[in-house]
Amino acid sequence: MKDSRDIPLRSEVVRKAIHLLSLSIPVGYIFVSQRTALTILLPLMVLFVLVDILMHRVHLVRQLYLQLFGFLLRPHELETRRLLLNGASYVFISACLCIWLFPKIIAVTAFAILILADIASALVGKAWGHHRFLDKTAEGSAAFLVVACLTVLALGLWLGAPWSYFVAGLAGAVTGTLAEAASIRLRMDDNLSIPLSIGAIMWLVGWVAERWWQCPFLQLLS
Repeated sequence: MKDSRDIPLRSEVVRKAIHLLSLSIPVGYIFVSQRTALTILLPLMVLFVLVDILMHRVHLVRQLYLQLFGFLLRPHELETRRLLLNGASYVFISACLCIWLFPKIIAVTAFAILILADIASALVGKAWGHHRFLDKTAEGSAAFLVVACLTVLALGLWLGAPWSYFVAGLAGAVTGTLAEAASIRLRMDDNLSIPLSIGAIMWLVGWVAERWWQCPFLQLLS
């Protein structure tokens, strides 16, 4: 089942292999402060966005960019009538927003889910997706949910997190699955919608866990 943003499976595999490198962001953030993380990521975000803008506005830059990376770009990322940033730019924008907005444990969880579950969803949906679910495939969305839950489980067990973290993570996994599946109708790049929606719902559950359940987890990794 295809949508207007489809690219060949080979290109999708390469794209997601590059995407996997972004896992270094949540892993690295575990070991550094918020200020250090933003000091590193903000200049990278500016650089990627600037190159993206030049690719759309400067013919010579566009030619060079397409020669190097054209086979990885989705059709909507090639449009010249309006400026649409590519996925890499949104990854860095999203990383900076998550680190700035959310407690560290939430930012790490949300971004790890984005990287791992989104890769699973894209590859499973591309290879075996036949049944539509919102804007994507049911098979891809199921893969997203499973990998998101496994990510929460692995992080929670590694950190010795309280049960409230797992509740928040499950809520985040479900929310992220819906955000990924509805990314077209939301008119938002899923590199933004997934971690921000996960972060928001986990923060809400974390607030409830601290105020009402007396089982806080927001201080993990702080």
